[in-house]
Amino acid sequence: MTTNTDTPHPADIPNSTEAQRVRIFDTTLRDGEQSPGAAMTFEEKLEVADYLDAMGVDIIEAGFPIASQGDFDAVAEIARRVENATVCGLSRAGFKDIDRAAAALKQAKRPRIHTFISTSPVHMKHKLNMGANAVLDAVGASVSHARKLVDDVQWSAEDATRTEHDFLCRCVELAIRSGATTINIPDTVGYATPQEFFELITMLLNRVPNIDKAVIATHCHNDLGLAVANSLAGVLAGARQIECTINGIGERAGNAALEEIVMALKVRKDRMPFLTGIDTTMLSRASKLVSNVTGFPVQYNKAIVGKNAFSHESGIHQDGMLKNVETYEIMRPETVGVKETSLVLGKLSGRHAFRDKLALLGYELTDAAFEDAFRRFKALADKKKTVFDDDIVALVDDEIVRAADFISVKALRVSTGVGIAPTAAMTLLVEGEEKTAEVSGDGAVDAIFNVIREIYPHTVNLQLYQVKAVTEGTDAQADVSIRLEEDGRTVTGRGADTDTLVASAYAYVNALNKLLVKRRKQAPETLNVAQ
Repeated sequence: MTTNTDTPHPADIPNSTEAQRVRIFDTTLRDGEQSPGAAMTFEEKLEVADYLDAMGVDIIEAGFPIASQGDFDAVAEIARRVENATVCGLSRAGFKDIDRAAAALKQAKRPRIHTFISTSPVHMKHKLNMGANAVLDAVGASVSHARKLVDDVQWSAEDATRTEHDFLCRCVELAIRSGATTINIPDTVGYATPQEFFELITMLLNRVPNIDKAVIATHCHNDLGLAVANSLAGVLAGARQIECTINGIGERAGNAALEEIVMALKVRKDRMPFLTGIDTTMLSRASKLVSNVTGFPVQYNKAIVGKNAFSHESGIHQDGMLKNVETYEIMRPETVGVKETSLVLGKLSGRHAFRDKLALLGYELTDAAFEDAFRRFKALADKKKTVFDDDIVALVDDEIVRAADFISVKALRVSTGVGIAPTAAMTLLVEGEEKTAEVSGDGAVDAIFNVIREIYPHTVNLQLYQVKAVTEGTDAQADVSIRLEEDGRTVTGRGADTDTLVASAYAYVNALNKLLVKRRKQAPETLNVAQ
């Protein structure tokens, strides 16, 4: 299997291979973060970017630099630290946007400016209030300006699938003539069918005279559940870059899912003889990482990375699997980094065994973080009869999530029951100072949240409270996700524990910590951005 260490960057691949190479453009940190409630902290963006780079993603769209100082800082830091991938910043057609993107990408080894403008009649009339000639002028001016700042410029025709073909061809030809090296054809509203999208890419290849001087890209939304199918249809027609996100997150119904695209190309080489540079064994971990930092759960029957993607309960299926796995599995779970849950560790396991298990699960922790995780593992092993791999993943992820918190839960006691007013007594450690209070509520969870607000006064809107079991059984860890909103700032907190109430307290406090970090930063501008 190809790993990231021996996967060349597209720029270094011989021409004989280039025709079969499909670049993976990940926009989890930009379009994915535009999902309501999916905002990530600075540190979370860096963690995701580092993983995408290690996984072999060709282009990482790190954000929209002009949106806010926080977005600019994140793009700039990602640009500085990414080793292999091209780092891309999004900009509208205005020079101010483009200059801001260039400034954020200043330290990138391979910088790319991605500029766009709407081209469909409905967008030009109702969104831009611009005529066709004005849009053409903006295309030429924006791409030319961006090309003066970087060598790699991508231009997108927003709402391309609802754009008149003659006008789309004129825009694409002009963008390439002005210096665009990649032409992106978005299905912005997820309206196209695979056959339509195939015909659209084919039309551009046949009608735009200089189309051979640029890479054609796809950017498909999933409003009709066709984003992956449309993207693959585009590749079959001649596109050689696919824009996608981990778990398919994104605005409305989301984007094409990276893991589904990559595995479709890998499994069906008989119909799609193309290559990507993705280390597929890292896909499962990437899915969990993005799910954790956004608080968006992965549906159990999600293709490739869902909990049930490699599960077989039907007796007929199980019988076939026992005889030959190929009867019901077209790919092995190990190919995407899914390992069979095993009961290997327990309360008698030592540090060496625990460290080996973490390495097997894809974790590299500092000595201090390892000791904290090991301490929590031993405490968990005392509570649970059996400790599974998924328990360890939840434990370590929770440790990473709460590592930087400056407000933490030190003690919690909850009284509740039939005919008893629920009360919660809690001690919080607030920047080194212990603070204690006891408050009642409508229920146990409400009492916990009330006592946190009593100890550390704040006003927020609770937008999401979600609990899922990490494994089976009554002693399973609860994984709690909480989304809080304050003055337009939205954050997601997580917590895990065998006690659901304790996990709820951890999750709320983690979200509160993230809000406090956001308070200290400039509030982002409200920008209507889509593709």
